[in-house]
Amino acid sequence: MNDREQWRSRTGFILATIGSAVGIGNIWRFSYVAGENGGGAFLLIYLAFVVLIGLPLVIGELSLGRRAQGDAIAAFTVADPEPRHAWPLAGWMAVVGCTVILSYYAVIAGWALDYAVGAVTGTLWTVAAAGYGGYFQQFVAGTVEPVVWQATMLAATVAVVASGVQGGIERLNRWLMPTLAVIVTGLAIHAVSLPGAGAGLRFLFAPDWSAFADPAVYAAALGQAFFSLGVGAAVFATYGSYLPRTVGLPASAIAIVVGDTLFALVAGLAIFPAVFAFGVDPKAGPELAFITLPQIFLAMPGGRIVGTLFFFLLAAAALTSMLSMLEVPVAVAMRRLRLRRRTAALAAGALVFLLGLPSALGFGLLSGIRIAGRGILDAIDAVAADMVLPLGGLAIALFVGWRIEQGLARREADLYGTWAGTVWLWLLRIPVPLAIGLILVRAATG
Repeated sequence: MNDREQWRSRTGFILATIGSAVGIGNIWRFSYVAGENGGGAFLLIYLAFVVLIGLPLVIGELSLGRRAQGDAIAAFTVADPEPRHAWPLAGWMAVVGCTVILSYYAVIAGWALDYAVGAVTGTLWTVAAAGYGGYFQQFVAGTVEPVVWQATMLAATVAVVASGVQGGIERLNRWLMPTLAVIVTGLAIHAVSLPGAGAGLRFLFAPDWSAFADPAVYAAALGQAFFSLGVGAAVFATYGSYLPRTVGLPASAIAIVVGDTLFALVAGLAIFPAVFAFGVDPKAGPELAFITLPQIFLAMPGGRIVGTLFFFLLAAAALTSMLSMLEVPVAVAMRRLRLRRRTAALAAGALVFLLGLPSALGFGLLSGIRIAGRGILDAIDAVAADMVLPLGGLAIALFVGWRIEQGLARREADLYGTWAGTVWLWLLRIPVPLAIGLILVRAATG
């Protein structure tokens, strides 16, 4: 009898997994990349890559996790006809990569929480509009505040994960994800109603048909399709290991991919019409969220309420992603070290906190340290997110597509005896590895 934890419901699993994919990057990066790379034309290319690259990988990773009913390492051993081979190293690589990514992600999440608290208390709105650049730089260069907020986000994450799959992760996501959906939809409706918002809508959706002839647009869409879902970080394998056999994988994977994509699009509608309505140059990343948008909120009618909701959205979206990332090493510690869940969560949280300290202090106390011309956080991100995750995705494609028996692969994915199963395996065997190879080459060559 398997006494492993399981999701209480399919809905809870889907919401939690969408929460793992929806994060800070969806809010500040997706729509900017779309607007800069052909608008509606980019979206069509992106959606094609999501279906052809992202969805097959999600199904593959979920199927490995559900069959293993263990951690990410077990995902590469249980289905292996000769488990003595080196495939478990792919699982370990994904676990290490996920843990490292969480270490600096918690730092950025801490920034979002600081702004959310400042928006509620009103201190964020006492900064002169022209001074948000200096405000942000002074904050991240501090020695105490970035570490305190990093620790606070991690403490909240540990508390939820320690409460279990059903009692912690699923329970929180069941009410938090619908809440975030309502907030981001409300923000989008408000943004598109602003005078001058049409320029932002054109930035996002007006198709530049010449983009179809630009290889750089295809590369940008391919990279966004891969990284938006977060495949290769062992999250889907870990969450999939808590799935009962009664839950169909293809339909669940489609719901996850659609939910993640819709959230990113609506978040773009909440941001870029407002950016253009106020004549501000749109920029992706922290500068958009922590410098540009506060200036806009300060000048916008009702902007303090809108800004408070936005930074709550940012911090909460970060939390749902952090839950899934922490669960990956926790599952490994519980299985390999026989630790109780609470002990494993505390130990993993402490490790992540220590690993994240250089990133938290990398803009101040440790700002003199440069790695290949980058700051600490950017350098770690370049290796973990741009290299390790694609390698994890490549391992999934090769393992499912080539290593395990094809009939077994289709049965585990609930695609046995269907034409969809044939297409799915073909995609994993040839197009997906080639696409990930292009991502790796692009990352290596800058």
